[in-house]
Amino acid sequence: METYDNRPIGVFDSGLGGLTVVKCMAEILPNENFVYFGDTARTPYGSKSIETIKSFAAQITDFLVENGAKIIVIACNTVSATCLAFLKKRYKGIQIIGMIQPTAREISKNFGKETNVGIIGTKVTIESKQYEKAISKFNGLCKVTSKACPLFVPAIEEGINERLVLNPIIRYYLDKFIHDNNLDTIVLGCTHYPLIEKEIRSIYPKLEVVNPSRIVAYEVKNYLFHNNMLSLEKKDRSLFYASDLSDKFMEMTRVISADDNMQVEHKSF
Repeated sequence: METYDNRPIGVFDSGLGGLTVVKCMAEILPNENFVYFGDTARTPYGSKSIETIKSFAAQITDFLVENGAKIIVIACNTVSATCLAFLKKRYKGIQIIGMIQPTAREISKNFGKETNVGIIGTKVTIESKQYEKAISKFNGLCKVTSKACPLFVPAIEEGINERLVLNPIIRYYLDKFIHDNNLDTIVLGCTHYPLIEKEIRSIYPKLEVVNPSRIVAYEVKNYLFHNNMLSLEKKDRSLFYASDLSDKFMEMTRVISADDNMQVEHKSF
């Protein structure tokens, strides 16, 4: 019986945010290769209809499966909130891990009834209330509120990182939300948001910030370990695909792969 699996981990997102999940997985799973797709030409997903998002998610998952992925990681909270059950039903022969359930489990385990948790994410993720439902299922004692922050993803995708521009956008969404709900913990309910985690922590130093990318990385590691699917050694390069090869996407893939010669290709549907 084989106790390893050298096929790549398949990962996708609406854009470059899912690279934050790849980065966390690469740190704790150094022998693994990845095949990643960022739908940068059609981002953001957070304002699109659920049927459109399902169509995009199926196209991308087909592509990752065709490229030999041994497991699929939905590194997008919007897709996790709207398409997880749909994708699991469509692809019964492969494990699919989303962002919300592992994060809700971790929050429920580590925070008690005195905790006021705020979820920030895209419009679709917040309107789905999937985080609230999942956290309530694991731990009904946490008080959970949520807030859509629709300008965060476009700002991140455009590479806006000047404090004079970015900080007012952050404060516009979060100042009143944090104050009115007496929040002590905030969950970055979009995989793009860890790219502005540093700025959020700087503005709100007393706030506990939860990054689901790290949580999901450990969820993937545990699944691969318990199912004898860890890669024995790193043999090939990870592959990165995007529907639009933006400068920001190229920059992020270089940072994550630590390889100026990494393979990045255009792919559209």
